[in-house]
Amino acid sequence: MANPMADEMRRFKGSDEKNPFEAMSERFDRAAKLLGLDEDLYAVMRVPSREIKVYIPVRMDTGHIQVFEGYRVQHNFARGPAKGGIRYAPDVSLDEVKALSAWMTWKCAVVNVPFGGGKGGIICDPHQMSIGELERLTRRYTSELIDFIGPDKDVPAPDMNTNEQTMAWIMDTYSMHMRHTVNAVVTGKPVALGGSLGRREATGRGVMICVNEAIKRLGQTPDKTTVVVQGSGNVGGIGAELMHAAGYKIIAISDIGSAIHNPNGLNIPHVLEYLAQNKSLEGYPDVEHMDNKSLLEIECDVLAPCATENQITSENADRIRCKILAEGANGPTTPKADKILHDNGVFVIPDILANAGGVTVSYFEWVQDRMGYFWSEAEVNLRLEEKMVASFNELVQVAEKHNVDSRTAAYMMAIDRVAYDTRMRGIYA
Repeated sequence: MANPMADEMRRFKGSDEKNPFEAMSERFDRAAKLLGLDEDLYAVMRVPSREIKVYIPVRMDTGHIQVFEGYRVQHNFARGPAKGGIRYAPDVSLDEVKALSAWMTWKCAVVNVPFGGGKGGIICDPHQMSIGELERLTRRYTSELIDFIGPDKDVPAPDMNTNEQTMAWIMDTYSMHMRHTVNAVVTGKPVALGGSLGRREATGRGVMICVNEAIKRLGQTPDKTTVVVQGSGNVGGIGAELMHAAGYKIIAISDIGSAIHNPNGLNIPHVLEYLAQNKSLEGYPDVEHMDNKSLLEIECDVLAPCATENQITSENADRIRCKILAEGANGPTTPKADKILHDNGVFVIPDILANAGGVTVSYFEWVQDRMGYFWSEAEVNLRLEEKMVASFNELVQVAEKHNVDSRTAAYMMAIDRVAYDTRMRGIYA
């Protein structure tokens, strides 16, 4: 099958194994080949629908103007509006945003919500900017994209270094242009502005729901299951707290700089309280301290990498000693590591399912905004569990039917759904 984006993939900087765009493309190619995807559909689905680059002049607190570069990539609209976060970071690149937008297409499809994939980013260092500078940056970026976003076009959300406040600024700027309040233009907003209850915990909760289903396959119960979590933020920290409350034995967890391990189990609420007070796990008592790489190699039933990409590679995959790998982060495992893990009998809950709780509840938020009626947190959590369990079970069925690993099965599910909608809609010309 032809590879129309090979030249573009080679432009991506960094080693091949750790290149997120190539990783996504390699997995797409494998699944598409197994599905026997028509070459014409392949050509359409392999490329984004739209790439937008904007230059954003911002008056800084010094009075001088600084121009920032920003992006929004809309990968696919076959199933509905584009959906995906906006990140602020010094190393944002168009190729990174392009890869992440494609991942969002597959993630939305694998949990069967009616969105396509989108992603945005601005090259900046938000930690060196004042709140006023960030607000002016956000509002000008929004105004540059005003013709391309909207509840029926593209619905942004928070991502790296953006939050509820950022979304509130986007919503307000868009609403001022539309001359009426449009709270469905973004998700991840404050609850008072149309955000959904349960959204903050949704990604971590989705990880736990997937782990619940996976341990059933092993005939285990939470109280007999040891868990190692890499990361203690919105995904890892909340996921660990929820699993601890459900009876799992969390034996190790990390922050950005270090990790702690206690084979008898950690008191996760106490650990997170200590981390909030001290901004680090350094000095936490009665535990073994180690680095993040060593944490990944602890023997356990469940390993949940919830920090960043490329944590499990061909260099350390043969030292991973878990039964279940639950990918709370985006892209924590490289394609070369996939084969090693599969050969070693590790059951992988791939990122496009494991961390899809966030986009699922974002969909719920969009639905609630559109109808102007809001659900209780219990109802949100129940609907999330129904979606995640159904998707997990379908993934297992596809993997068994086609005799493929779980990640390939997830991509096959997603690509098949997008291909069907693309085929039925046809190509407008």
